[in-house]
Amino acid sequence: MLRFLDRFEETFIVLLMAAATILIFVAVTQRYALDLTADLVRASRGWGIEWLSTGSRDFYSFLRRLNLLWAQEACIYLFVWMAKFGAAYGVRIGIHVGVDILSERLEGTAKTIITTIAMSGGIIFTFIVAWIGFDFVHEVYRNGQVSPDLEIKMWIVYLAVPLGSALMCFRFVQALWMFLRTGEIAHHSFDTVEGVEDEAEAAAEGKA
Repeated sequence: MLRFLDRFEETFIVLLMAAATILIFVAVTQRYALDLTADLVRASRGWGIEWLSTGSRDFYSFLRRLNLLWAQEACIYLFVWMAKFGAAYGVRIGIHVGVDILSERLEGTAKTIITTIAMSGGIIFTFIVAWIGFDFVHEVYRNGQVSPDLEIKMWIVYLAVPLGSALMCFRFVQALWMFLRTGEIAHHSFDTVEGVEDEAEAAAEGKA
């Protein structure tokens, strides 16, 4: 079950990122293509090339019919969902910024207590955000609010907050359970990034 959740989390984030990237690329390309085609229409008229003027006008009309005014709003919503689930993913692999100068210097029971308090703070905070978020989504659902461009139900958009926070809360619980059982805390190492380890070794050899 946990393996399925991990895979779903990663796949969902990748799909959101890919969708937002493609949508931004298409929207920007269409905007610049409109400007270039408008310039071509004016230029072809000046040159007196009738077939080029007619073709460029038809293509300009085609681009205008591709209404992508909703693209910006859609990208914002995609990034909101990606950020909330990405935050939960960050808890799982240990990439969030944290001040651990105290816990790293402690050992034994003192380290266990400090780390448990820190992780419990994350659990409590994300639980509260999830609880308030679900209540807020319920109110938006009752009001029937819709987005201005896409005209989709806004409760679907806001659902990212309680769901993402609930998943973060679960990841904090998971991390705390792993720490209490094994004494290990998930940390992201740059050595796992392709090319970084080679550059670090090259820099060390250069200094030597």
